[in-house]
Amino acid sequence: MKRALLLNAVNPSIGGVLIRGERGTAKSTAARALAALLPEIEVVADCRFGCDPHYPERLCDECRERVARGEELPVKTRRTRLIDLPVSATEDRVVGTLDIEQAIQKGERHFDPGVLAAANRGILYVDEVNLLDDHVVDLLLDSAAMGVNVVEREGISFQHPARFILVGTMNPEEGELRPQLLDRFALSVDVTGLPQADDRMAILERHIAFDADPVAFRRQWLPREEELSAQIEAGRHIVDQVHYTRRDLFMIANLTASLGVDGHRADLVILKAARAHAAFEGRLQIAERDILLAAELALPHRLKRGPFSEATLYEGELEGRLEQIAEDFTDEPADTRTDTPQQPDAEKKARG
Repeated sequence: MKRALLLNAVNPSIGGVLIRGERGTAKSTAARALAALLPEIEVVADCRFGCDPHYPERLCDECRERVARGEELPVKTRRTRLIDLPVSATEDRVVGTLDIEQAIQKGERHFDPGVLAAANRGILYVDEVNLLDDHVVDLLLDSAAMGVNVVEREGISFQHPARFILVGTMNPEEGELRPQLLDRFALSVDVTGLPQADDRMAILERHIAFDADPVAFRRQWLPREEELSAQIEAGRHIVDQVHYTRRDLFMIANLTASLGVDGHRADLVILKAARAHAAFEGRLQIAERDILLAAELALPHRLKRGPFSEATLYEGELEGRLEQIAEDFTDEPADTRTDTPQQPDAEKKARG
């Protein structure tokens, strides 16, 4: 669970994480704790959407208009926000609303921001995501994938950036997500209570210590939090520079094909998560271990299951499959990096 959250922190474009587990397993606690680890961000000081001043192509319509008028956008630094989405949220509450009456009467475009605007460049936390209306879940996942929210009413449109880390939690006892929605979550983990008495006693002791003196407890763990924050920030700076080879792509593609995974979303998620893991550890080249750890988070919820059976990956099964796939790869052209495709002529030359 912590690994899935940290990888999304390093590269929010991975696509979020779904945490499934029984009651009282700290799902919400872990999701909320992530916000404290994320580094501070620079935003346009008076923008309602927290636009990034360093990426003009990601500005909202309002900031674009100000830039077009020659204004210099003021900048400030703030903490990364965590926004809660209530289970009762409606479509208008999520995406925002356009005031059609004001547009018709005064010719002015007025937009009332929703949850997606508040969550931009932060964390959008959805507890009991399986109890949300399917249409609302679709809206969340679409915005998370595209990084933008577009609202259109009566021929009037408004758009703003909506780049956030989507974290959903749910208790399977209260109902499952539809397979189509489940697949849209990039990573998924199942959590259970700790079975060992020593581990459970450690939880009790830490809880008692926090209740007795929250300030001292935070001071005790602050160095570790600062270390993790520094790792996340350093990983963000180099994640786009992490290299991968054609052999890495071969292993990912053959792994998903051998497990009969539908579509290609899992392949892309594994590659992104593997690069994020390498960046988190300060490396500029992904390794088999990065692919393995990413696959453990990206595949279980995408495996086909029978009507009365659960799809599972047994311990060591993924590692064994990867080792066999690696042995089968023999013809490796020149290394490729990031997502720049080779042209057909260049590929022929690479093969000699």
